[in-house]
Amino acid sequence: MRKEKTTSKKNKKIKIILVILLSICFICAISYLVIYFINSNKNKSLYDDLQQDIITDETTNELAQVNNQFVDKVKELQQENTDIKGWVRIDDTKINYPLLQTTNNDYYLTHNYKKEKSSYGSIFINSNCDIKNENANVIIYGHDMQDGQMFKDLLKYKDKKFYEQHPIIRIATEEIEQEYEIIVAFKSKIFYQDEKNVFRFYSYFDFKNEKQYNEYINNCKKIQLYDTGKTANYGEQLITLVTCEYSQENGRMVVVAKKVK
Repeated sequence: MRKEKTTSKKNKKIKIILVILLSICFICAISYLVIYFINSNKNKSLYDDLQQDIITDETTNELAQVNNQFVDKVKELQQENTDIKGWVRIDDTKINYPLLQTTNNDYYLTHNYKKEKSSYGSIFINSNCDIKNENANVIIYGHDMQDGQMFKDLLKYKDKKFYEQHPIIRIATEEIEQEYEIIVAFKSKIFYQDEKNVFRFYSYFDFKNEKQYNEYINNCKKIQLYDTGKTANYGEQLITLVTCEYSQENGRMVVVAKKVK
């Protein structure tokens, strides 16, 4: 009898411990979801407020006037933060954000354009790039967020039909807004330093000569997801948009476009 009572007490304790552990797990899961939705809504509201006056006018104004509003918006934001170098947008997508750049590439991975801590980070230009250099490859990074914000829509370029419906990227600086025509979309990865004979697309910033430029274009084309029928020639400025892609370790989704003269 004593043995049965002891076993019963042990079972009771185990059940209590399991209930406590499950309760803790449940509370943690709920807390995570609450924090996730709070952060998601906070980030969305931040950029909704920023875009509101432009989006409202876009339905009534001529395209040229809309473009000028993005130029004006960049000028306005530069008064608040000198790290703001422009604005990037793709029609009919959620990609519609200011472009940041500083000497520390890690900073805007974890800060918004107001320099506030944020898991969403910002859309930012690699510190080695110069958006005003006509011979440059301007590499632009953004997080792949599960709620569709930031650069999540870049992953849609895996589908050729999506590319055909969204072939243009627009970038405004404080001087002008210009169009960039997409020439290639591909999946790649960040390679370790000791890996040899691999294409490190993220190391091409300023093309010193035509050979280097063509090397970059040819390597992009070798791993393209589909043929766009477009290419680029030396002297045409490039932009390379990059976000995470999880089909492989350290994977990246990459979209390359050339400036339309």
